[in-house]
Amino acid sequence: MIQTERALQQVLEWGRALTGFADEHAEEAVRGGQYILQRIHPSLRDTSARTGRDPQDETLIVAFYRELALLFWLDDCNDLGLIAPEQLAAVEQALGHGVPCVLSGFEGCAQLRASLAALAYDRRDYARLLDYTRCYCAALRAGHAQAAGARRWSYAEYLHNGMDSIAYGNVFCCLSLLWGLDMATLRARPAFRQVLRLISVIGRLQNDLHGRDKDRSAGDNAAILLLQRYPAMPVVEFLNDELAGHTRMLHRVMAEECFPAPWGPLIEAMAAIRAQYYQTSTSRYRSDAAGGGQRASA
Repeated sequence: MIQTERALQQVLEWGRALTGFADEHAEEAVRGGQYILQRIHPSLRDTSARTGRDPQDETLIVAFYRELALLFWLDDCNDLGLIAPEQLAAVEQALGHGVPCVLSGFEGCAQLRASLAALAYDRRDYARLLDYTRCYCAALRAGHAQAAGARRWSYAEYLHNGMDSIAYGNVFCCLSLLWGLDMATLRARPAFRQVLRLISVIGRLQNDLHGRDKDRSAGDNAAILLLQRYPAMPVVEFLNDELAGHTRMLHRVMAEECFPAPWGPLIEAMAAIRAQYYQTSTSRYRSDAAGGGQRASA
């Protein structure tokens, strides 16, 4: 697999074309991307005979890391106001519809979408990636607007929006696009769609539990939302129970169904990312990091 420093430099070189892009966005993308790819590498090696896609192909790996970095950057563009609202609207149009971004300073958006379109093993994955990106951007905007508004979401409304704002759909679809994982066909199976929903809920709850000391509003975090509505509620215990229940349901579906490689290891990797990724991120996620980042969403 490509060396960490080399991968990081390639993501940074691409990201320099995006206004507001920071080293942190590239570092977190490479850290998380390496973890995911290492966990599914044996399965990708097994599928390469069918797809012809080498799991160690540097072009594919860097494209995946760049998509992850894009998600971190978009998150901060919404929550930290890295760019003006009219710029963000143009960026979302480019990323969600695959059209050129005419604004100077955002050339990397069109570059990445064109690259992924050209690399797509299955064009259906590229179309679905655009759809997931639109959903992700809409969820980020909805959370930001709700946090600034007078009406508070219910827990169910927050969690529904959070399934998109955790961006797992983009992650899975990008992997499928690059390495031929046949996600477009699998989505026709109700059990697979249930797995995607469950792992997204799990990811949202993991993120919120880990980031509750850093997130700033109920639009960012279920724990904060619940405490605002129910000050005496044992929120951490409740969310841990929720997380355990969704995890049990996920394991049950995975045991009953037989999904092709590498979906089993991939889902397991994403379910374990709380310990293997959040805990090692010293700037964006860790509550005990001195001088660390300001928030913990992705």
